[in-house]
Amino acid sequence: MEKLTFYAVSAPEKLDRIGSYLAERLSRDVVRHRTGYVLIAMEALDQLLMACHSQSIKPFVESFLHMVAKLLESGEPKLQVLGTNSFVKFANIEEDTPSYHRRYDFFVSRFSAMCHSYHSDPEIRTEIRIAGIRGIQGVVRKTVNDELRATIWEPQHMDKIVPSLLFNMQKIEEADSRIGPPPSPSAADKEENPAVLAENCFRELLGRASFGNMNNAVRPVFAHLDHHKLWDPNEFAVHCFKIIMYSIQAQYSHHVIQEILGHLDACKKDSPRVRAGIIQVLLEAVAIAAKGSIGPTVLEVFNTLLKHLRFSVELEANDLQGGSTGNANLNTSSKDSDEKIVQNAIIQTIGFFGSNLPDYQRSEIMMFIMGKVPVFGTSTHTLDISQLGDLGTRRIQIMLLRSLLMVTSGYKAKTIVTALPGSFLDPLLSPSLMEDYELRQLVLEVMHNLMDRHDNRAKLRGIRIIPDVADLKIKREKICRQDTSFMKKNGQQLYRHIYLGCKEEDNVHKNYELLYTSLALITIELANEEVVIDLIRLAIALQDSAIINEDNLPMFHRCGIMALVAAYLNFVSQMIAVPAFCQHVSKVIEIRTMEAPYFLPEHIFRDKCMLPKSLEKHDKNLYFLTNKIAESLGGSGYSVERLSVPYVPQVTDEDRLSRRKSIVDTVSIQVDILPNSIPSDDVVSNTEEITFEALKKAIGKIFAC
Repeated sequence: MEKLTFYAVSAPEKLDRIGSYLAERLSRDVVRHRTGYVLIAMEALDQLLMACHSQSIKPFVESFLHMVAKLLESGEPKLQVLGTNSFVKFANIEEDTPSYHRRYDFFVSRFSAMCHSYHSDPEIRTEIRIAGIRGIQGVVRKTVNDELRATIWEPQHMDKIVPSLLFNMQKIEEADSRIGPPPSPSAADKEENPAVLAENCFRELLGRASFGNMNNAVRPVFAHLDHHKLWDPNEFAVHCFKIIMYSIQAQYSHHVIQEILGHLDACKKDSPRVRAGIIQVLLEAVAIAAKGSIGPTVLEVFNTLLKHLRFSVELEANDLQGGSTGNANLNTSSKDSDEKIVQNAIIQTIGFFGSNLPDYQRSEIMMFIMGKVPVFGTSTHTLDISQLGDLGTRRIQIMLLRSLLMVTSGYKAKTIVTALPGSFLDPLLSPSLMEDYELRQLVLEVMHNLMDRHDNRAKLRGIRIIPDVADLKIKREKICRQDTSFMKKNGQQLYRHIYLGCKEEDNVHKNYELLYTSLALITIELANEEVVIDLIRLAIALQDSAIINEDNLPMFHRCGIMALVAAYLNFVSQMIAVPAFCQHVSKVIEIRTMEAPYFLPEHIFRDKCMLPKSLEKHDKNLYFLTNKIAESLGGSGYSVERLSVPYVPQVTDEDRLSRRKSIVDTVSIQVDILPNSIPSDDVVSNTEEITFEALKKAIGKIFAC
């Protein structure tokens, strides 16, 4: 070997003939199964290849690759491994000049076939698979470093390479819920474990992918996962895409997200669990991409997800309508719960994606989602609900509001106008989103997310009588001019929503809690003296509506409203710190504690609370009196003239489209009944004329419309 090597190096023009001779001998020995001679000839070829780096090596390489191909074609596992080892050595050699005619199609096909070896002996099978993976790794390294590296990224090659690697990666332990990038395998594992070696090779392949060939490397992954039904359960799919997202260059992340969205569209008729598995993979990809570059796909992601949300709700609604008795009913119920898994996965993905966007993009997404929410009587929403029916429409409203709730979580706007523009607030407070207690809860929670700019909501959690509000350490700033103008423009709309929301028959404990929090947050974030007076008027109007009960509410709901008013007036009296006001509120609460505990939140919202038979015979000392409040606030410099004007909800055009009772009816009932409901020394007793004027104004507005 020393003499031969010296001769080849000294006379490189002879390399071609040396290679041809060795190749001829080796071909003959392979056919005759003379393994010993084959090993000697191959070792000679390897050593000559490693020693000679001149221009003349090109013809010699052709002979060398021809011989490697012969070994790989043989049925002997030992010779296949030998050929692979030689090819890997060759792949690590950097050639001086590119080869414009050499192709590796045969090697890609052969190494891919070895990756799928099913030899009867497990040890030999593992050895062949490892050789196949190492061969693919060699092909990738050789072609990527070559000038003609684009050839390896052609679909016909990727369709063989990627599935071969994934097939071996499946043998690895099921992926755990790692948050960071999957750990790199150790050197020992790389040599012994096909799964670890395949994963390492897969990472290397993706790391070398450029902008133009990224999609060719990712698409075979979808084909493999579809073919082997690996979306349900989807642990392996999640593991694959974690590797993809962490291996590719960050600026290409949006390509992968686009591919996942495209596959989700292609699989929209698959089972719910398959779709949920794909969406879960999208969530993992978005979670990683959000830390870097998401690219231009933001609206596309949300549009696709909302489209699939509507499709899922439509399927669910059709199943509920078409469900029959017996076994079919059980299947419908199972499919129904599966569709809920899809819907929850979509909402979780929307929320995670939205919460990772910068504020300027997040406000656009909020508007985008709000524009999809179906509102009865208008055609402004852009989501097709023609096939859904009432039940499906309600379901899509809830789903979209849940998505909106997640997107708005943590959103901090400098001014409330930015967070709640008119084009967003109007549909959010629409009567059609008040038809159901769950819808009302979601609307209020979205409003809380956008109003609570100083993270006070957690301190207000739970409707209760707070002994000392100062202990809550509530953060607030001086009300800015933009916030004041917002309340002048939209305050009546907010008050109306809270007032009507309190009087709904299907309210539960959580509704009253959220309504109380709404009043408290408006007080903290948006209230100047004028707004405080309006809020107190609103609270007194709620108290009056509970006493009069023109809506025929059950006793629990009437007591719930009384408790809500008590909790809020206790809060606002301490926030504005007017001693006489605080004293009146405390006195009423004290009397209620002894004589009517069901008017306090700590009692009425407990299980098995005793309820009164009626409210008509109660003593006036149990109520918050307008004249006492006006007297206490007037002494501290507040302009209390408007306190003597009972609050009447603003009448809007939407009331005609709503299914609920007319506001005008409510006002007229107040005129007829209110003066006789509370004893004469309360200011309520001399408001009949003013209420009539308010009624005239309300009717005038209706006719003007």
